[in-house]
Amino acid sequence: MLTIVIRRMLLAIPTMIALTALLFFSLTALLGSPAAIMLGQDASTDAIAAINKRYGFDRPLYVQYLDWIASAVRGDFGRSYVTQQSVVSAVLPSIAVSLELAVLAMLMAAVTAVVTNTLPAGRRIVGPFVVGANLVAITVPNFMLGISLIFFFSVGLGWLPTTGWAPWSEGALVHLKHLILPVLTLSAYYFGVFSIIYRAEYRDVEKRLFIQAARAKGISRSRVAFRHALPNAILPVITVIGLSMGQLAGGAVVTETVFSMPGIGRLLVASIGSHDFPVMLAIAMIIVVGVVVMNLLADIAYTIVNPLIRIG
Repeated sequence: MLTIVIRRMLLAIPTMIALTALLFFSLTALLGSPAAIMLGQDASTDAIAAINKRYGFDRPLYVQYLDWIASAVRGDFGRSYVTQQSVVSAVLPSIAVSLELAVLAMLMAAVTAVVTNTLPAGRRIVGPFVVGANLVAITVPNFMLGISLIFFFSVGLGWLPTTGWAPWSEGALVHLKHLILPVLTLSAYYFGVFSIIYRAEYRDVEKRLFIQAARAKGISRSRVAFRHALPNAILPVITVIGLSMGQLAGGAVVTETVFSMPGIGRLLVASIGSHDFPVMLAIAMIIVVGVVVMNLLADIAYTIVNPLIRIG
C-alpha cells in the first residue's frame, strides 16, 4: 500500500503545478491589471506604474507565477487588494466552515445511499421511495431545495434557524441546528448519484457466482449483503466521491450563499465581485489541492476495501 500511496503522490505533484499555473495565467488574463484593480478605474497612469513597480506587477507573468507559487508553498498567499488583510487570515476561518459542511454532506450522502440499498429489508420496503428520492435529489437545483427547506422547516414549522452560522463555542446543539439544512441541501444531489450508481452495481454483484455460493452455504442475507456484496459494489461510489470534490465546491458556493454561511464558497463569491485576485487565487488553489488529495484518498480506500487491488 505504501508503494501505491507514494506513486500517487508523485503523480499528484505535476498535476497540481499544471493546474495552479493554468489558474494563475487565466485569472490574470481575465481580470487585467492588479494595479488598476487596487487603485480603481480613475487612477492615473503614474499611480498605476508606481504600484506595478512596487509589487512587481511589471515583471513577466511566469516570473510572477514562480514567485507566487514559492510563497504559497511557504503558506504566504499575499494580501487582499480590498482589505489589505493577510489572505491566510481571511481564508482560514472560512476553510473550517466549508470543510465541515462538505465532509458531513459527503458522508451523509454516501452512508445513506449505501445503507438504504444494501439492507435486504430496506430494499424491499423503502426501495420505491428511494428511487423517487433519487429523481428528486438529482433534478431539483441546490438553491431551490435550500429555499424550500427553509420555507418548510424554518418559516413554516419553526424548528430550525433560517440562515447564519453558529460556532461550537455557542453550544453543540445550536451549532448542529444551523448545520442540518445546509448539509441536507448539499448532500441531496450526491445521495441521488451515489444511490443510482451503487444500486446498479449491487444488482450486478448479486448475480456473481461467489454471492450465489455464499447464499447456498446458508449465510444470512444481511451477512452476504454487507460482507460479500458491499465491498465489491461500493468501489464505483468511491471513485465518484473522489471525482465529485470539484463539483462539491461549486455546490458549496450556492449552499453557503443561500444559508449565509461564512464559508469559502461565499468568500469566493465576494472576492469575484470585488476582483480580489489574491483571495480568488488562494481559494482556487485550495480547491485544486483538495480535489487532488481526495482522489489520492479514494485510491487508498480502494486498496483497503478490496484487497485484490492491493495484491495486484
